[in-house]
Amino acid sequence: MRVAFITRSTLYTVVGGDTFQVAETARHLAKLGIEVDILLTDAVIDYDRYDLLHFFNLIRPADILCHVRSGKPFVVSTLLVDYSGYDRHHRKGFSGWVCRLLSPGAIEYCKTIARYVLGKDKLMTKSYLWKGQQASVQEILDGASLLFCNSVLESRQLEKLYDVRTDCVAVPNGLDSELFAYDARQKKDDRLVLCVARIEGLKNQLNLIRALSGSRYKLLIIGDHGPGHADYYRECRKIAGENIGFIRHIPQRDLVEYYQRAKVHILPSWFETCGLSSLEAGAMGCNIVITDKGYVREYYGDYAFYCDPDDPASIFKAVDDAARAGFRTDLRNKILTNYTWGRAAAGIAKGYDKIMGAL
Repeated sequence: MRVAFITRSTLYTVVGGDTFQVAETARHLAKLGIEVDILLTDAVIDYDRYDLLHFFNLIRPADILCHVRSGKPFVVSTLLVDYSGYDRHHRKGFSGWVCRLLSPGAIEYCKTIARYVLGKDKLMTKSYLWKGQQASVQEILDGASLLFCNSVLESRQLEKLYDVRTDCVAVPNGLDSELFAYDARQKKDDRLVLCVARIEGLKNQLNLIRALSGSRYKLLIIGDHGPGHADYYRECRKIAGENIGFIRHIPQRDLVEYYQRAKVHILPSWFETCGLSSLEAGAMGCNIVITDKGYVREYYGDYAFYCDPDDPASIFKAVDDAARAGFRTDLRNKILTNYTWGRAAAGIAKGYDKIMGAL
C-alpha cells in the first residue's frame, strides 16, 4: 500500500506537534510495510501513485479541499485544537477586539485569510473564500472514508461542532520510547522546571514566567517563538527574572539530557490535545504539570498536576506540588504502554486495511 501524507505548507518552517506526529507516524508505518510520502499541500501531486490520501489538521480546510477532488479515497487526522478561548479572551490589540466579536469558525477563517494576505502561507483553494470555515470543514468530513482523532474527548468535541457521519477512530499520540529512555541512576534537580514548546500566546509562557519569576525554581523555556509572536516573546524576556532561562529550539535528541535532569515539566497552555513534550518528559521521569483545558485528562488522568492557565498562583502551586512530590512511576508505565508511535501506527494501519478492504 502506498499513502500520501498531505499537510500544511509550513510543516518544517514552523515546527509544531504535528511536525513530529507526521514524521514519526510515517516512519513507523514504513516498518509495517506501508510506503508513505510526506507532501506539503502546495506540492504538485501525482495522485495516481497512491492508494490513499491522508490529511492532517482539519481546522485548516483550505489546505485540504483542493486535493479531495482528486477522486482518491482519503482519511483525516483531525488535530482539533480550539484556539478560541485564547483568541477571544487573551489576544491583545485590534485582532483581540475582532476575535471577541466572532465565532470560533469565523476566527479561523480570518486567520487563514490573514496568513494569505500577509504572504505567510498559501491559499490553495479559492473556493474557501466563499464557502467559509464551517462549510469547508463539513465538506471534508462528508467525503472522508475514516477520521482519526487523538483521543475520545476529541472525537466527542468533533461531533459537538459538526455533523459527523464518518467513523472516527481514537488513535492517541505517542513518543519515541527508544530515544526517551530514562536512566533512574541519575539524580534529578528538584528546582529545575522545563517548558518545551513554541513560544506563543496559546502556550501561555507569559503567565508561567509571572508565576515562577523570582522564585526558588530555575525555569528553562525551550523553543522558538511562533510566527507573529515576536512581540509576545519580547514581553516574556522583558518580565523574566534571573531564574528564567531561554533556549532556542533544539532537536529532540538534545532534549533528552534536559528531561533527564529536570524534576518538573509544565505546559500551562490555554488548550492542549495531549502535549507531546509532556509525554516525553513523563517517560523521562519528570512530574508533569499541565493545563486543565483540552483533552489532556484522557492521557494523564490522576498522574499529572493540573493548573488554571489564567491564574499564576495556580500555576505556581501546581509546580511547587510537583517539585515536592515523588515521581509517579505509574505515569511512566502508562505512557510507555499506551502512547508510542509504534502503537499509533498500528492503529492507523488497521484503519487503512478496513478502508481498502471495503473498496
